[in-house]
Amino acid sequence: MTARRDLWGAPSLRAPLDRWRERDALLKDGVLALALTLLSFVPTLSGVGAQIGDLPERPADALGVGLVLAQTLPSAFRRSSPAACLAVVAVAFAVHQALGYATTFGSVGLYLALYSAGAHQVRFRRGLAVLACAGYAVLAVVLDRLGSPQSLPDYLAFGLVLAAVRQVGSTVRARRTEEAERRRLTAEAATAAERARIARELHDVVTHHVTAMVVQSDAAQFLLTSAPDRAAGSLTAVSDTGRRALTELRYLLGVLEATGEAASADLERAERAPARGRLEDLVEQARRSGQPVEFDETGERRPGGVEVELAAYRVVQEALTNAMKYAAGQATRILLRHGDEHLGIEVTTDGPVSAPVLREPGPAGGRGLAGLRARVRMLGGELNAGPRPEGGFEVRATIPSRPVQE
Repeated sequence: MTARRDLWGAPSLRAPLDRWRERDALLKDGVLALALTLLSFVPTLSGVGAQIGDLPERPADALGVGLVLAQTLPSAFRRSSPAACLAVVAVAFAVHQALGYATTFGSVGLYLALYSAGAHQVRFRRGLAVLACAGYAVLAVVLDRLGSPQSLPDYLAFGLVLAAVRQVGSTVRARRTEEAERRRLTAEAATAAERARIARELHDVVTHHVTAMVVQSDAAQFLLTSAPDRAAGSLTAVSDTGRRALTELRYLLGVLEATGEAASADLERAERAPARGRLEDLVEQARRSGQPVEFDETGERRPGGVEVELAAYRVVQEALTNAMKYAAGQATRILLRHGDEHLGIEVTTDGPVSAPVLREPGPAGGRGLAGLRARVRMLGGELNAGPRPEGGFEVRATIPSRPVQE
């Protein structure tokens, strides 16, 4: 069994099989119909096929050959026109049996047409089944009047065989339909998840940078009257923040436009994604907005996957955004703890502060801290945020480290 599987899996055979599967259905069915026709005239296969009349055998002639061809050639349209294929083949089989021609391999076309009607017929399935049953009943009556030795149980048994063949086709069709529906639901779920992820990214980018720009603009307005020589620095900070926002928005737009691209493109985009190595930019941006921020790291920094790097960046970004929004001018401390298996993030802001509310994300996906909690949990980590006993607010996150090579 293993040797046979290896044989079919060999590249020399796999390529022709793949090319054959990609061919048009009409071409493949045409080849099948031609093969069935040729086999119908092989003497050693003459006893193989469908037979029910058992009438005195009639010598082969041109009419008999035509009836055989009428049972085989319509198979070329068994998928494109299954009802018409079954009608032609069934009538040809009935006439062939009523005239008493010898059994040929071409009568297998009846089984193939029945299977195809069950597997590929889309409309009027029940009507076609009723017509087929009525036609078979008429054939049984005609054969009985012509002197067929078959009894009622024989006709019923043959009818059950025909019904079973059609049922096999119907079962295959039902499984295909279920698989298509499963794939559709999976695709819809993936689309919804991706939309929620993009919404969270947009929230993180827009909220942080807009908050920083508002704080920097307010500072610039104040400095224009109190210290004009320092106002230029605040306006420069606004400009730099805007450029960072545009850079991250371009990255998100690139993700939206890159659906279906190769993995190399994913890696290229990943290099442009915000990551832990750019946390210093966030800290510097907050400082230029007037927020006193201390940044420290312990342990050895290890390379992580894109999702881990981006999650760490967003946790710090959201914490700084809340600090500038709810505790402007209060000291904020950021500590990264690099462990062998986990990355710890602690962001504390002195208070008293009006702490941001942490709500559970709704069906449409969370925003802010709630969205970050969901993101971190998807990576197997945990995020906690809330007021400190001594005043202020803190955000603590633990994210599993996942090296790139894994």
